[in-house]
Amino acid sequence: MFIDEVTILIQAGDGGDGCCSFRREKYVPLGGPDGGDGGNGGNIIFEADSHLSTLTDLKNSRLYKAGCGSAGKGKTMTGKEGKHLVVKIPAGTLIKDGESLGLLADLTEHKARYLAASGGKGGRGNARFKSSRNRAPRRFDLGIKTEEKKLFLELKLLADVAVIGLPNAGKSTFISKISHARPKIADYPFTTLIPNLGVVQLDDFSTFVAADIPGLVEGAHQGKGLGIRFLKHTERSRLLIHLLDFSFDNPRDPLDDYQVVQHELECFSERLHQSPQILVASKVDHPEALEKFRAYESRLKAINPRVYFISSMTGEGVRRLLWEMKEVLDRLKAAELSSS
Repeated sequence: MFIDEVTILIQAGDGGDGCCSFRREKYVPLGGPDGGDGGNGGNIIFEADSHLSTLTDLKNSRLYKAGCGSAGKGKTMTGKEGKHLVVKIPAGTLIKDGESLGLLADLTEHKARYLAASGGKGGRGNARFKSSRNRAPRRFDLGIKTEEKKLFLELKLLADVAVIGLPNAGKSTFISKISHARPKIADYPFTTLIPNLGVVQLDDFSTFVAADIPGLVEGAHQGKGLGIRFLKHTERSRLLIHLLDFSFDNPRDPLDDYQVVQHELECFSERLHQSPQILVASKVDHPEALEKFRAYESRLKAINPRVYFISSMTGEGVRRLLWEMKEVLDRLKAAELSSS
C-alpha cells in the first residue's frame, strides 16, 4: 500500500526524578545527603532513508514515545537516560506541525535527521542542594514531564523526471521499458493508482530516477479522477515528460489532451507549469499512428521544440529520448550548481 500522508502523535521521554537520600555508613558519623540526579528522557528523532518509498509503516502505529529517564539513587548515582527513538521516514518527507501545518523540516537527503522532540530533563537529587548553611537538605526536583505533539507527515517523491499525461497515455509501459519498475499495465483508465519509481541506467553508467504519475483528467485540480493527490509528487522533479496518446484508433485530438494536462498543471502550481518539458508522442507503433504524428509534428514543435515519438512496445525512439532526457538533466543540474 502506498501511503504519502499520515498524522501521528509523538512524545519524548519524561525526565527521571531526583533522589532524596542520606549516607548511613559505618564509621561515618555525620553522613550527609547523597541523592543522585534523575536521568534525562529520550529524544524523538526522524531520519530520512532513501530505501523507503512510503509512509505505510507509520500508518500502523500512531503514537511514538521515547524512553523515560530513570530516577536517581543513593550514593549520588544518576538515573539511566531514556532511550532515544529514531523514526525512519522516506527521503523527501515534509514534517509539519499537526495543528498549524507549519513546515518544521524537509528531509531530502539520505541519513538527514530532525530532532522533533527533546526529552525531559532529569530532576536534581538532594546532594545538589547541600551547602554550608544546610548540611542535610531534603529538597529534590521531580523530572520534567513531556507532552504529546501532533505531527503531519507528507511525502513528496524525489525523482529527476516525472512522466505525466492523461490516463492510458502509455506512462506505465514506458516506465517498465526504461527501468526495472513493474507497474500494473492494462487497456483501461486508471490502471496506475500509485506513483511508480524506476532507476534508469544508460550505456555510460549514468543514472537518473523517473516517476510514473497516475493519470490526470480534466478537473483534477478540483478533485476529479484521482484529483491532485499525486500532482505534488511532480514538484521536486527537474524535468517533465508529457506523453500524448498517438495510437491510430484514439479518436481524441492530441492537442486537446495537451491543453487539458497543461491547464491542470497551471491550476495546481504556476512553478510546476513552467518546469522544463519534453513532449512525447507515444504508441506510435503502427504506420497510421506515425502518419498521424507527422501531421501534428509541426504544431507540437511550435508549442515545444523538444518533441519525440516512441513506441514502448517495440522500443522505437526510446533510446533517443532517454539520451535527450539525460542531456536536459545535465544542463539543469549544471545551472543549479552555478546559481548556488
